[in-house]
Amino acid sequence: MGSLEAAVNRAIIYSDPPTSATQIVELPIEKPGPGQVLVRLFYSGVCHTDLGFCSNSFGLPNPAPKGQVGGHEGVGEVVEQGPGVTTPAIGAKVGVKYAADACLNCDNCLVGGETSCPSVKVSGYYTPGTFQQYVVSSATYLTPIPDGIDLAGAGPLMCGGITVYTALKRAGTRFGDWVLVSGAGGGLGHLAIQYAKAIGAQVIALDHGSKKSFCEELGADAFVDFTKFETDEELKEEVWKISKSGVKTVLCCVSGNRAYEQSMDFLGFRGTLVCLGVPPAGGLGASLASRVNAMIMSELTIFAIKSGNRQDAKECLDIAARGLVKTHYKLRGMDELTAIFHEMEEGTISGRVVIDLR
Repeated sequence: MGSLEAAVNRAIIYSDPPTSATQIVELPIEKPGPGQVLVRLFYSGVCHTDLGFCSNSFGLPNPAPKGQVGGHEGVGEVVEQGPGVTTPAIGAKVGVKYAADACLNCDNCLVGGETSCPSVKVSGYYTPGTFQQYVVSSATYLTPIPDGIDLAGAGPLMCGGITVYTALKRAGTRFGDWVLVSGAGGGLGHLAIQYAKAIGAQVIALDHGSKKSFCEELGADAFVDFTKFETDEELKEEVWKISKSGVKTVLCCVSGNRAYEQSMDFLGFRGTLVCLGVPPAGGLGASLASRVNAMIMSELTIFAIKSGNRQDAKECLDIAARGLVKTHYKLRGMDELTAIFHEMEEGTISGRVVIDLR
């Protein structure tokens, strides 16, 4: 698969944003320029952020345009190098992340905040993404894929895996800490359980009861079905009963306002809430502002991340290559993206969906 296979590039575009309508089109295969390579993509994970860009549920001032090729969890093989490029080599397996490129020299980049670089190029948002068979990418910003890793399963690690691993890393999660994963059976959540266990943490999985067996199979130490509790106070009491004194870290992998409000109550002294799910536009301001007193009394920390940097990506994949993390996914066709978006909105997907681009 290390050579050009076709004269055209089959791609999925957002055909009528902000609806979730998509269309398969044939585009020319671009030539890589200086510092770039051409990647033949085999697989792309589908992330909630893709749905957010397509439907503009994030309320962005500049919505994704009609004809946008979405996607930011791509895995494939280098098939052509641009002028001056020697690495990655032809035939190298590589991943394309949320950030397709960054300057690497600004203040944000220098402290590892590459996804917040002022000149960042975001895959699938005003930069052609990974829902296509061929993509031109910055040679320096691609992520090498370790040997022995399932390529289709590596797709979701390019965003989902990197994001939850980086969240745990930045939260300072340590061996033996209690970590609660809200939305534990979903695309982010099921990876979060595994990365937390790889660190040596104890995990409470919070989700709908239909995902109990799935979460326990992934290694969760306890499962809490949020539908079984009439009040938020009862839910809090259950989490504290399990963790004894509240959890050290909450990874909120869902986007609902109520999930964020509940997350604050699960934290023990100097606990940390990591915001990963993106609430609907106009969401959380008042509810979080009202909790400042509780935050001060328990010395809580709240932070958010988009995704990780190149070093985080390498560490994330190294852990997976050691067999400590496995993406649970369903392989779907290019013509199913709109249906996948609908399933995401309904919350019926366990694990991750990966599009087969071969």
